[in-house]
Amino acid sequence: MESGPSGGSRPAEPGPRLRGLRGADAAASASSLSRFGAEAGCRAPAVAAVLPAGGSGERMGVPTPKQFCPILERPLISYTLQALERVSWIKDIIVAVTGENMETMKGIIQRYQHKRISLVEAGVTRHRSIFNGLKALAEDQPNCRLSKPEVVIIHDAVRPFVEEDVLLNVVTAAQEHGASGAIRPLVSTVISPSVDSCLDHSLERARYRASEMPQAFLFDVIYEAYQQCSDYDLEFGTECLHLALKYSHIKAKLVEGSPDLWKVTYKRDLYAAESIIKERISQQVCVVMDTKEDEEHVGRCLEEMLKTELNHIKVTSGQDLQQIIVEQCYNFVCMNVMTSDFEETQRLLNMLEESNLSILYPVVVISVDTEPLFEFPEPYSKFPLAVYFTYGNVHFLDYESVPFGQKMEKVMQIREFAKEAKKEIFYYLAFSYISHRRNRSYEKV
Repeated sequence: MESGPSGGSRPAEPGPRLRGLRGADAAASASSLSRFGAEAGCRAPAVAAVLPAGGSGERMGVPTPKQFCPILERPLISYTLQALERVSWIKDIIVAVTGENMETMKGIIQRYQHKRISLVEAGVTRHRSIFNGLKALAEDQPNCRLSKPEVVIIHDAVRPFVEEDVLLNVVTAAQEHGASGAIRPLVSTVISPSVDSCLDHSLERARYRASEMPQAFLFDVIYEAYQQCSDYDLEFGTECLHLALKYSHIKAKLVEGSPDLWKVTYKRDLYAAESIIKERISQQVCVVMDTKEDEEHVGRCLEEMLKTELNHIKVTSGQDLQQIIVEQCYNFVCMNVMTSDFEETQRLLNMLEESNLSILYPVVVISVDTEPLFEFPEPYSKFPLAVYFTYGNVHFLDYESVPFGQKMEKVMQIREFAKEAKKEIFYYLAFSYISHRRNRSYEKV
């Protein structure tokens, strides 16, 4: 067993954080199992997780194993590890990976600065990989450096959207019943064909459920089951709950899972996963401005407009930027009083660079200047300039209809600032909005 390499400076905490666990929420996460234990009259269980990640991804139809396929230039398994890492009460995460992909996995752990990860070599089948992961947690194995947990979670490396509430539900059910697993309603009717490929019979869909991940077990229950498991089951079996029933005589408690538990299996699923990730990270925006400004201020108008379109809008002053970054917001709008005043924007960019947040997801920063850059006749007298920073190459867009003149120098200063802010990874787009104070609406020109 190998521990994953530790990175240098790291983000405050990894994880796609639309339902962030920071501050008070982090404390709630850490104490969620403790509260359960207190209500049940027992201590909170020690919990670990095992992820089999030795598959070849044949159904994906690509040469790269699906767990290493990139989504937004980042391997799929990294998102799944984040989902588990953000749950503070999961002590250890064991990843079973093939020998040929061991160095690749170590590189992922180091680049994306994952923590609490230990690596074991995968077996030739899913069950053998899980068994190897369990052995790494068992105290009866030589050179074991990890402590045996009371409850172990088994999850798929290619199910990146698991949430803490589902993990908590299966863990608490496993502590009470010995085994537990997430289920979902069947989407399609299951039929049984005859040997000559004719319909033999069909199952009543309402009576059956699809077995999903995560699943959780008392460690002794599932480890004993794997120790007794036949070679046939190790070779051809796929259902851990069945092993607990067959060899440990434990009937698993079934817990209704969320729609996000689906498994990335086919190439089209990669595009679906990317779409979900983009939607989630784009639904949270932080507007950085002087919070003492009145309701007529353009920042307040922008706040009102964004609230009609997005799920999470936070308005903060520059003094609170560090906390916002800790909470892992990826979209910022900086409202500047003066066109030439980019101190707050520059400070934010420096903090983002130091936090390494951009290795997890693309970060977007829009700097809006409320002082008009160009003078136009009424009703178009207010043209705040917005500078848009994101990741890619450096581009510059100008408008033929705008008489730049000498004031173009300011735009060029903005361009140079963007290039210096983070060389080779920022591009920006200068564009204008017409501000109508009377109805507080914004029209792109």
